[in-house]
Amino acid sequence: MLAATIRRQAVGMVAAPNAACPFYGALCEELARDAEDGGPVTRVIAPFGDAEFEAAYVLRLLSGIHYMVLTGAAPELARHFPSTGGDADARGAMNVLREFLDAPPSEVVDALRLPPQTNEVGRSAALASGLLVIADAVQLPLRLREIGSSAGLNLRPDCYWFAEGDAGWGNRESSVRFVDLWRDGTPPFDAPLAIADRRGCDTNPIDIGTDDGATRLLSYVWPEPRERFTRARDAISLARTVPAQIDRADAGEWVPRQLAEPGAGTALVVFHSVMWQYLDGATRRAITEQLESAGAAATEDAPLAWLRLEPDAPYRRNELRLTMWRGDGADADEMLLASTGFHGGNLDWLA
Repeated sequence: MLAATIRRQAVGMVAAPNAACPFYGALCEELARDAEDGGPVTRVIAPFGDAEFEAAYVLRLLSGIHYMVLTGAAPELARHFPSTGGDADARGAMNVLREFLDAPPSEVVDALRLPPQTNEVGRSAALASGLLVIADAVQLPLRLREIGSSAGLNLRPDCYWFAEGDAGWGNRESSVRFVDLWRDGTPPFDAPLAIADRRGCDTNPIDIGTDDGATRLLSYVWPEPRERFTRARDAISLARTVPAQIDRADAGEWVPRQLAEPGAGTALVVFHSVMWQYLDGATRRAITEQLESAGAAATEDAPLAWLRLEPDAPYRRNELRLTMWRGDGADADEMLLASTGFHGGNLDWLA
């Protein structure tokens, strides 16, 4: 079962549109063979072998290893990791890993205790598209509230540039650029999207204001393609210039506090991306009910929006969905805006 779980993860790594990581795919195959042979990977991951695939223990293991590579604590492994200029030789990396995992260091053990925090900035293209739709509909500044923010890279969309053809929004001079990704339509790039304030929550937020925090966040990013890794590094540098409060809090307790804050003259936007699966069923139901209750009390001067970018039921694509309460007793607007890959890339515009 453990080997099958590792190979299932490898399929997604190799097939990920615009974000395929053949090195990790091949390394997962090496890990799967080691598990079949009862090697050290079995002792490291076996305690979590019964966990659901969505708990992503394979990704947790890889992030712990990658962290040590990026900090310079594993120079022999760094020779094989593309993110540090290595040769992408998965078999060579596995030869090092067998000894490495025989007595796993604390960095790897600690990584297994925490869900992955990719904070994938590639998803900003979809999320910014949703924010543009909201801003166009309400014609008010937006208060951003993100669940599962990690380090808050997606709370700073105005640091990046989004464009299709001659139309665009964001920071035109940004080094983080999302250009010509939209198919069959585009969001309203000319919408008056202004961010009044931004705040998020996470059970274990990462402080990218520190070098260790920045490295830890990068450790969750796959070491290839190189462009994706570089984009994440650039986004961290840009995010450091725009303050955003990330609260250490449970989403079920944090959301109602945000919904209770007065915000006349602004629209409150609660949003999240590829994190809903990490909440238990009771918490998901509670947040949904809290949003619906607050939505029923929304006004034209203080509307509420719920924007989410989460996997579809077959777990093949991310869907960008929006629920908007504009106030005055009107029913909620429900929209499927777009579909895209798990790490961003092209968007099929459906709105």
